[in-house]
Amino acid sequence: MDSRFSGKIKDKLIAAKRKWAEDGRLMTGAPDTERANRLPPGQRLVTDWPVLDIGITPHVSADDYQLEINGQVRKPVTLSFSDLLDLPHVTAKNDIHCVTSWSRYENHWQGVLATTLAELVDPLPAARHVLFTAHDGYTTNVRIEQFLDDDVLLAHHWEGEPLSEEHGGPLRVVIPKLYFWKSAKWVKKITFARDDKPGFWEERGYHNNADPWTEQRYE
Repeated sequence: MDSRFSGKIKDKLIAAKRKWAEDGRLMTGAPDTERANRLPPGQRLVTDWPVLDIGITPHVSADDYQLEINGQVRKPVTLSFSDLLDLPHVTAKNDIHCVTSWSRYENHWQGVLATTLAELVDPLPAARHVLFTAHDGYTTNVRIEQFLDDDVLLAHHWEGEPLSEEHGGPLRVVIPKLYFWKSAKWVKKITFARDDKPGFWEERGYHNNADPWTEQRYE
C-alpha cells in the first residue's frame, strides 16, 4: 500500500471486516447456482447506493487523471481521461452485489469495455491474472478471463451523470458477476500478470474468487 496513506485508514473498519471473514459473517450455506432467484443468497435489495471504502477518498480530477496499463502486454500505455473518452464507448445495465450483504438492481453505466483496453495493449500469452491499484492505495485481483468477460467495463458515468468521487470517479472498474470489492474505485493502474497477487481484502481473509452465487465471501 502507498505509504502516503498508511495510518490514515479506518483501522476499526478494517479490523471489523477481518473479523467478519474469521467468523464467516452473513454466510447462509444456501448457494443458488441455478440463478432461479435474481438476488444471490444472503443478500438484501437496496435502492440507494451505499458508500464503502477503506477510509480514504482521494481527490483526482479528470484533468489530472491517468490510467497506466502494463505488465505482461506487448504495448503498455498510459491514458489520460481524454484518451479514455476517445476510445469506443458502451452503455451497460447490470446488478451489483456487495459482500456486506446489499445488492442493487439495474445500474446504468457508461464507459470503456475491458476487452477494448485489452485490444489496445495486446496481452501476452503469459498473462493469466489482472491486478488493480487505486489512488487510495487499495489493490485487488481477478483472473484474466474474469476481467475479459463481456460485461466488464471501466465506468465514468452512472445513471447518466459523471461518476461521483465517493463512488470512484472519475473512473472505476465494474465487474458485475463478482462481489463488488473486486470493482476497484479510483483505479490508476491495471497490471496484466503471470502470477496472482491477492489484494487488500484478499490478504485479510476475503475469498480470492468472490462469486456471489456460491457465497465466496471469505476463504
